[in-house]
Amino acid sequence: MDTTVWSYELAESLLSTDLPRRWAHSKGVAGKARALAPVLGPDAELLESAAVLHDIGYSPRIADLGTGFHPLDGARFLRVENVDERIVRLVAHHSCALLEAEERGLRRELEEEFPLEEPHLVDALIYCDMTTTPDGTPTTTPDRIAEIVGRYGPDSIVGRFIRRAEPEIDAAARRVEGRLVEAGTAT
Repeated sequence: MDTTVWSYELAESLLSTDLPRRWAHSKGVAGKARALAPVLGPDAELLESAAVLHDIGYSPRIADLGTGFHPLDGARFLRVENVDERIVRLVAHHSCALLEAEERGLRRELEEEFPLEEPHLVDALIYCDMTTTPDGTPTTTPDRIAEIVGRYGPDSIVGRFIRRAEPEIDAAARRVEGRLVEAGTAT
């Protein structure tokens, strides 16, 4: 079976019933990834698969057995399922996960288990995730960060981490948008 199709089916089975809003977000992130195909070349399908799978660690079927840190839990689950290691690494490190892992005391664990993926793909997944609302619609990185802080609170682990990550999120989005402009595909 095609990896992308399999990825959608797995993400849907883990998110659509228990977490329909998270599923809508994941589909929106995957749609953004698909739109980056002209600048990703042979890595386009890989990114789309990682995009639709990036939040599966929130699934109660995974989270209830894990650390409570969704990038790490999702990546571990995918590794057990024998998913392409590059997809696993992208899920593990999506959207500046190392900074949140540090806040949770899990940075060493994440770094040692999952090496970083290629920077252009890390940037692309940050861009896709951080320009998509929880409902799956487009947004800007400042609005997305404000929404996350508002949802979790500024003093929460997530609120602190996302504020620390904001400069890197903005820089990644600018790099991806620059590549889209260079390719003549910017909207």
